[in-house]
Order: sequence, then structure tokens, then C-alpha cells
Amino acid sequence: MKTKIFDQKWKVLWDIELNESIFWLKANEWLIHKALLYQLSNNRRIVAHTKTRWERRWSTRKIYRQKWTGRARMGSNRSPIRKKWWIVFGPRNTVNFTHSMNKKERRKALFCVLSSKFKNNQLIIIDKIDFKEIKTKNMIEMFNKIEYDKNILLTIPSKDKTIEKSSANIPYVKSVLVDYLNIKDLLKYKTLVLLKDSLMSLDARVK
Repeated sequence: MKTKIFDQKWKVLWDIELNESIFWLKANEWLIHKALLYQLSNNRRIVAHTKTRWERRWSTRKIYRQKWTGRARMGSNRSPIRKKWWIVFGPRNTVNFTHSMNKKERRKALFCVLSSKFKNNQLIIIDKIDFKEIKTKNMIEMFNKIEYDKNILLTIPSKDKTIEKSSANIPYVKSVLVDYLNIKDLLKYKTLVLLKDSLMSLDARVK
């Protein structure tokens, strides 16, 4: 199972053998969905929070007499049926939304999506990207020559200030370290661009 390696000018350099354990798996939609829920749930920030009746500071005095007023009975002014007071069964920040998932399952789900990218012709491997200076123009010119979908996830092996800053202002390109490659980004961005060293890092995960 081979694919082509390009340079940054999109000229074919040579063919490379891909690891079948990563790029030739049958898509397991249930496992991919589970991994996506795992990522989204564990990244969720609990913001909504309402106070209970006993957390509101107000008088507990009965606001008017029990009988002979012609109105319904009413207790203290901080009752939930009064305007602008506590909410019954409102959201609390003590809720736990985290999910658990086996490490091997998460890795297999990632490899299933990578296999799908390869089978759908949405995977590009580049030998290296070497710009002399930080310029968005250089990155745009490089990707303008591409014949794939302009919705690109660029995966780099290690931090590279030149690549990261050159692609930061391009709305259809996101750069990410290969160690942080995740299900959400792979599903959001159609075209996956891997540097050759990033491919080596993925191969190391199988061992």
C-alpha cells in the first residue's frame, strides 16, 4: 500500500509505503462516534449555575398574613414562584459530564478516521515545508496549487514558529502537532496534510 510524497511545490518526489495498521482499517462508525463524544464531553466547561433557595440572601419573614386578604397564601419573599428569585431544578456546576474510554479504543478510532482519509483520497504527504520567513502569502501560494478540498488540517511533527504563524491567518487551514491529532479536527477538516516526520510519529504509536 503506497502513496506519493510531494515537495512544497507539489512535485512528486517518490512513493512511500504506508502502515496498514493505521491507514487500512475498516471504518467503525460506532467507535468513532464514541471517541468524538469522549473528546467533546471531557472538554466541556460547565458555566451555567443557578442558586438554590437557601443560597439567596433575603428575609424569611412571611410577606403578608395567612388569611382574610382575599389572595392565595404566600410564605417568604424568596419563594421560587416570585419574580427574579431562585430557579427550581436549575443547572448546577456540580454536574459531571466526563466520559471514560479505553486508550486502545481511542487510538483505533483515530486510525479508523485516518484510514477513511486515505481511502477517500483526502490524505496528502509532504516531505517538508521550509520557508525562509514568516509570511501568510507563502502558505497561501503553496495551498493554491493544491487540487484537493480547500479545508485543510496541516499536521506538523514539532513546534515550528514559521509554519504555525504563516498559516494562522488562513481561515481554511489549521496547523496542529501530530501528538495532538484528534477526532474532532479530522472530521471537521476534509483534507489532511501530513509532513513526512509526522507520518513517522504515527508509525511509532503502533509499536
